[in-house]
Amino acid sequence: MGKWFKSGSPWIWMTAGAVSLSLVAVLGLLLLIAWRGLTYFWPSTLYQWELQHLDGRQEQLIGEIYDREWVPVERLLDAGIPLVTDEEFVERLLVKTGNREYVPLDFRWVLAPTIVSTETPQDLAVIERSRNGNFYGFPVALVEGERTIRGPELTAALPKAIEAANALTEQADKLQRSDIGRINHQLETLRLEERRLQLEGKDTEEALAQIAARRDALNQSYLELERELFGLRAQAGKNALLVTDMRGETVRLPLSEVKGLTFSNALSLPGKAWHWLKSVGQFVVDEPREANTEGGVFPAIFGTVFMVLLMAVIVTPFGVMAAVYLHEYAHKGPITRLIRIAVINLAGVPSIVYGVFGLGFFVYMVGGSIDQLFYPEALPNPVFGTPGVLWSALTLAILTLPVVIVSTEEGLSRIPSAVRQGSLALGATKAETLWRIVLPMASPAIMTGLILAVARAAGEVAPLMLVGVVKLAPQLPVDGNFPYVHLDRKFMHLGFHIYDVGFQSPNVEAARPLVYATSFLLVTVIVALNLTAIGVRNHLREKFRAFEH
Repeated sequence: MGKWFKSGSPWIWMTAGAVSLSLVAVLGLLLLIAWRGLTYFWPSTLYQWELQHLDGRQEQLIGEIYDREWVPVERLLDAGIPLVTDEEFVERLLVKTGNREYVPLDFRWVLAPTIVSTETPQDLAVIERSRNGNFYGFPVALVEGERTIRGPELTAALPKAIEAANALTEQADKLQRSDIGRINHQLETLRLEERRLQLEGKDTEEALAQIAARRDALNQSYLELERELFGLRAQAGKNALLVTDMRGETVRLPLSEVKGLTFSNALSLPGKAWHWLKSVGQFVVDEPREANTEGGVFPAIFGTVFMVLLMAVIVTPFGVMAAVYLHEYAHKGPITRLIRIAVINLAGVPSIVYGVFGLGFFVYMVGGSIDQLFYPEALPNPVFGTPGVLWSALTLAILTLPVVIVSTEEGLSRIPSAVRQGSLALGATKAETLWRIVLPMASPAIMTGLILAVARAAGEVAPLMLVGVVKLAPQLPVDGNFPYVHLDRKFMHLGFHIYDVGFQSPNVEAARPLVYATSFLLVTVIVALNLTAIGVRNHLREKFRAFEH
């Protein structure tokens, strides 16, 4: 046994076991997040219950079962619920009822002893709406102008009518975002141009007349587009769906608000799988609705990837230059050692401290100075003197800079000195040696540092809350208006979206599955970014492997 311990085999097995347990724990966590998040999009069974309340009141309830639990009868009696039963525990169901404008709560608890009958009607539908959440009920008629469709024709006519209404709504939204948005941008540019002329004392009658003529032309175009927009919305809203809800009343739902209709109880297994795929796809490409508790997360995905790529473009050259200076040019002395210690210690600074620094230095000092020098006509409304995606990228670049410096220095230290000496002996300068020999050989280490930087930056939330991230961004940082890339705009982020939905949502029960789904999506985005960087690193490693021989 002593020889076995001295051979070092136990430590090898212990290390392998620790790595295996770590991998199992990570994979288990990812599977849990994926299961809790992705099952949210699977079409649930719709139930219709007949309830006999303890006070004798009868009620019909329609909804989905979200959760089940067993509650001690004693606790219910202590809460003042006069339940008469010989059982020690009773089952309680958490039911999502929807129909937000007609019921006080989206979710309610139902005691199993109060359920008289349970049915799963095939013609019971879940109607996804653009506002007020889902609606549960029995579709009875489709109103198209003066025409009303009922009976067997209704099931065949509904998908086409909803698709047509959605197409009109999307056309109206596109018109508002692109054409009308472009005119609004041009009008704002004219206003700033007029203000700049006033500040410079060049507001002559001729210049102001030209601006007024351009403004009148834009206003005329705006009125024409506005009439087209109102026409599209009126056309989309003239048709309606009549639905009987759980109260027994017929409700009129405009088709312009209906995103989709599903008879979940009538779907087969392949039909449910196809519905699940479509729902996941819509979650990825759609915009959020209802205070981020419904809809998709595309702006958050775009903002996360855009900010991380911008951060990578900023941090890589600065990190590499700092590492090259420290390793290749700086004299080995106490000052250099002190700088290295400071760089290493910066990696342990809490991220919120970087956020405070970014707010004070980048936003208020640098951004405020830029506004004073280049955008005086926009004041007192700041352009760069307010949190935005550029300041967020710079803040995270400083946060991840130590990682890139340390990784690059490690790569530079692994390059044999004979390689440098051979290059210098052949007549190359030191700069040429660094650019053509040393940096290509160190490029895999540089990519390793970038991978670690991207992995950390993509998941940071605390500093971004101070320097640019918002709950809902009205516009993406990239659009069709010059200069096309707007680094001064605020943006959405998947990490902050998780925080907002999980802790700031007015409807916690409805938002909980979205927290898991968004978390899984954030992990997927980080893994995709890292795999891309790893692929580039491996390609560089193979490309410059010949330099080592």
